[in-house]
Amino acid sequence: MRTLWIADDDPSIRFVLERALAREGLATRSFSRAQEVLDALDAALHEGSAPRSHSLPLALVTDIRMPGASGLELLARVRALVPGLPVIVMTAFSDLDSAVAAFQGGAFEYLAKPFDVLQAVALVRSALAAGLEGGPPGPPPQAPAPAPGMLGQAPAMQEVFRAIGRLSQGTATVLVTGETGTGKELVARALHRHSPVAAGPFVAINTAAIPAELLESELFGHERGAFTGAQARRQGHFEQADGGTLFLDEIGDMPLALQTRLLRVLAEGQFYRVGGHASVRVRVRIVAATHQDLEQRVRAGAFREDLYHRLNVIRLRLPPLRERSEDVPALAAHFLQHGTRQLGVAPKRLSAAAQEQLMRFPFPGNVRQLENICHWLTVMAPAQLITPADLPPEVRMAAGAEAPARASWEPALADEARRLLEAGSAQPWQTLSRRFEAQLLHVALQATGGRRAEAAQRLGLGRNTLTRKLQELGLISGAGGPSQFDPEDIG
Repeated sequence: MRTLWIADDDPSIRFVLERALAREGLATRSFSRAQEVLDALDAALHEGSAPRSHSLPLALVTDIRMPGASGLELLARVRALVPGLPVIVMTAFSDLDSAVAAFQGGAFEYLAKPFDVLQAVALVRSALAAGLEGGPPGPPPQAPAPAPGMLGQAPAMQEVFRAIGRLSQGTATVLVTGETGTGKELVARALHRHSPVAAGPFVAINTAAIPAELLESELFGHERGAFTGAQARRQGHFEQADGGTLFLDEIGDMPLALQTRLLRVLAEGQFYRVGGHASVRVRVRIVAATHQDLEQRVRAGAFREDLYHRLNVIRLRLPPLRERSEDVPALAAHFLQHGTRQLGVAPKRLSAAAQEQLMRFPFPGNVRQLENICHWLTVMAPAQLITPADLPPEVRMAAGAEAPARASWEPALADEARRLLEAGSAQPWQTLSRRFEAQLLHVALQATGGRRAEAAQRLGLGRNTLTRKLQELGLISGAGGPSQFDPEDIG
């Protein structure tokens, strides 16, 4: 019987996938190291001289980081041994390079941890369907170029990473949309770096920052004498980007007359320098970006509809930081490390409470604003552990204006856990669990006037379970009556 293979050194991940797939009627076989998978593949492929294809897996789900060979190395070996085998790559290190390396290595799909079990099962079913259809082998593995960190655990950012990975084999025109400060140029550079034209130049131009009368010359160049001050021929950005990528930032602000010229270049691949009579032919990959609503600009007559459709081949939307607040701690840690290296100061880190406060901040300036805040903290925070009191005034003022209902207990729990661990306390898990349960029981009994049946119902417990927990925690006397207690004293 052919099975689905799972490779992960974390037994809990293997267990979750095994149980979820078993419920779907799928048989699994699990491994904790890449070498175990390769040994099993070798045994399935060669018994004497006859391949045992019935023993080969239907698909493989593998983690990236395992002891010994990595999941990406395993992916490369599997692609060489069984080219048509669908491989899903999992990783807890959900950065751009992991996604791109997985897709460039020929992975069927990329799954970021922690994952939704239903999503994982759906991906497995898609992989099984692709394997049964016998799709063509993927591209040969390629080593990704080194890249500055693009981080994002949020689903919207994972979709951006997947898109960059899938686009890494071609040079399709891409339109990147998103608010100011979301990192549109970073995405454009990543698209270039992970593309067939990566060896060529990357040229960026902000069309909103250049006066309209100069923009044409900046884009297309000019001949000597084309206008006053043009004392020599000058190449424009299109020529400079020949064989590479031209990034047109804030394309929504381009004047209509230049939109017409740009459309012709995109359609024909050639143009004339300002004042020139000989056409110039170039091969350039276009990545455009805007913070504006181009559809609305088209309706208002401020942007050509045909140019919009020419640019909108592939669209990537970058979410604002307020929509992916779960990424704030990782991004902040990255920016603090960068500030430490840049300024040569002692490393600093955010306390759990400071992280929580930053995660609630709306960040109108998005990732760029978070980077500036971290730079400020690197210089201004007095201690290595950054507390809420150290945060910039605009963050503290926003937190002070919030309703009390938004306060969270998780940072306090994290700080207490950290204190117990650093103090070498015995059994911190049991200590905190008992205190947590005691607080719940105490509040529930207070709310119900000591009526255990009602307290159990409101807590979602059985009455016997509530009574047993009260006895275990010493919250009732041997006779079953309530005793005086302070949950903080339980340990």
